[in-house]
Amino acid sequence: MTMDGRRAVWIVLDGVGLGALPDAQDYGDEDAATLPHVAAACGGLNLPNLQRLGMGNLADIEGVPPLAKPCGAYGRLAERSAGKDSIVGHWELAGVVLDQPFTTYPQGFPEQLIAAFVEIAGIQPLGNVPAGGLSVLKEYGAEHVKTGRPILYTSVDSVFQIAAHEEILPPDKLYKLCQAVKPLTDDYNIARVIARPFIGSEQQGFRRTPRRKDFPAPPPQATLLECLTAKDYTVSAVGKIYDLFAGRGISRSTTTVDNADGMSKTLAELETLDKGLLMVNLIDFDMAYGHRNDVVGFGRALEEFDAWLPQLREKMRPDDLLVISADHGCDPTTPGSDHTREYVPVLLWAKSMLAGTALGDRQSFADLGATLAAYFTVSGVASGESFIDELGL
Repeated sequence: MTMDGRRAVWIVLDGVGLGALPDAQDYGDEDAATLPHVAAACGGLNLPNLQRLGMGNLADIEGVPPLAKPCGAYGRLAERSAGKDSIVGHWELAGVVLDQPFTTYPQGFPEQLIAAFVEIAGIQPLGNVPAGGLSVLKEYGAEHVKTGRPILYTSVDSVFQIAAHEEILPPDKLYKLCQAVKPLTDDYNIARVIARPFIGSEQQGFRRTPRRKDFPAPPPQATLLECLTAKDYTVSAVGKIYDLFAGRGISRSTTTVDNADGMSKTLAELETLDKGLLMVNLIDFDMAYGHRNDVVGFGRALEEFDAWLPQLREKMRPDDLLVISADHGCDPTTPGSDHTREYVPVLLWAKSMLAGTALGDRQSFADLGATLAAYFTVSGVASGESFIDELGL
């Protein structure tokens, strides 16, 4: 196969870290080790396909012992960028390293920003607190329904979240409000404005719907995705990839509701991809289990992903490249529900690979972006050191 016809499938396991980075104590994460801790808490995990790729050689994972000869290339990536959220992690994976983190607001947003929000929304918001999405609905949902006042909240991440009942402020109007507010948040170095529609009643309980929509800051430099589309490669995004990159460098995008939906749509997208990159984010590890401290659910989701991998491998061409990584940790066994500052795995495999390779610890997530740029023979990725020569492709 020529270089022009190459394909790669890149799956980001959102929140699946391997252990604390050297600077983790600066973030309060010195005890974090997402995958090893989940495995230990579950009494071991059954991950034979990830094990064959080399996952067990990267950390002490109960039920996933190291192999003498894994079939994939395997290593750990260290994050250079300041921060530990999904945007920062994905951008660095794609070659953009941030020296300054986005600003967080653990005490709520400043009065000046709230005043500017009121001028646009025409109404005073409820909340303006750091909180979980489910807790704010319990606390403010009924009052929102009575008054029409949108619920404004943040989190440990740099996010400006607006929640509204779909019958009070329909999603389309909520999206327009978020778009109008986005320029305000840029002045406060906020990474994302997020629309959070919900439904339900005080009597039956309120619940979020799948119609969440993110309005993120764009990457400050060209990412791998933009470098690929500039050379007429297709970049197909599955899951929240489009939102994380503000649509930059993405040819087509498919949204998902959970991991199962994401895995199904990955197979469908691969069938139609002629050349280029299929980039997938599987969100449940982070959103459904890590942030909710659900260790058992986290472990079950890992085993479900592992059991699905053979379906993907069967559909790949001999020269296709499979890449599995993560964007940060989200250890459900540590206090709190924050992301955690951790090494993340990188596993690579192709049917044409003759043997597995130990890649060691890489000094930046961006090494993976540089490697994929070399795989596709495109230039323009600003950061990272390629390890393409170690893959034997």
